Amino acid sequence: MSQTSTSAQSPAATDAGDRLPRPTSFADVKGWFWPADQLLFDWFLTRQQETDLKGDLLELGAYLGKSAIFTGQYLREGEEFTVCDLWDSPAPDDPNSAEMGRSYATLTRRAFEANYLSFHDELPTLVQAPTSVITSRVGARSCRFVHVDASHLYEHVHGDIEAAKEVLLPQGVVAFDDFRAEHCPGVSAAVWGAVATSGLKPICITGTKLYGTWGDPTEVREALLPWLEARTDLWHGVEEVAGRPLIRIKAGKGTGTPAHPASRHDPEPEPVFEPAPEPAPAPAAPSPRPRPSRARRLAKDLLPPILTRALTSSTRRG
Repeated sequence: MSQTSTSAQSPAATDAGDRLPRPTSFADVKGWFWPADQLLFDWFLTRQQETDLKGDLLELGAYLGKSAIFTGQYLREGEEFTVCDLWDSPAPDDPNSAEMGRSYATLTRRAFEANYLSFHDELPTLVQAPTSVITSRVGARSCRFVHVDASHLYEHVHGDIEAAKEVLLPQGVVAFDDFRAEHCPGVSAAVWGAVATSGLKPICITGTKLYGTWGDPTEVREALLPWLEARTDLWHGVEEVAGRPLIRIKAGKGTGTPAHPASRHDPEPEPVFEPAPEPAPAPAAPSPRPRPSRARRLAKDLLPPILTRALTSSTRRG
């Protein structure tokens, strides 16, 4: 696997200020990658290994690396994982620049690298450029899995779809993010337009992603259905779209997740709070002296002192 040179392997404390992120678990990595899609990524990528489908992996649009970290654990010897993102580079046009400013103002390549190297020994091949260059960096029909999650603008998504079609193997799978999100109508228009005009065949959809292929989806769909039927934490149904079956998948309550890559960083130790010392008990108040009887008070007031002392001593002895 090739990699880019990087200095991001030096540890850092947190993602505050100029310091790099140091995630101690997969959940610590910021991003949007929901359980249903984690399960499907795992199912597709594991099945490709089990059926011995060899090919590279590609991600267009990476944010801070959450899905890339997850995908990287399925990379095999002799395969290449390429991640393409603008990160800190200027956007190629004004609309894309405005989109980057609204949604990804704090995005940096160094943060991606620090996150990824918290879970993997090596970085993937990083292409810091607009996704429109990817077909000059990745060979035609070389990829078994492509994840498209870059620009939300129709023109750019349309180009990403054409690039995915060129680099994907006939048996390969492509996943499109945000294909139905209200704030991304350009993604929806481009993806469904590809279904109508470019031969993209949907396999299944979740709340956020559409999975498809430009090959024959029959075999993979027929393998997916029994797996779904065996799970009680995922709802699924089958509908006909554009003359083909389409599996709809929805996460249920308590949907599980597949195994996540382990971080090389130890969790921060829990603070230890010593209990406050118990206050020393207050010294007991001295017992009050018994009050003299009325007869003794009268004697003290009426008799001479010498007789009073004698009477008192006699009372004590008695």
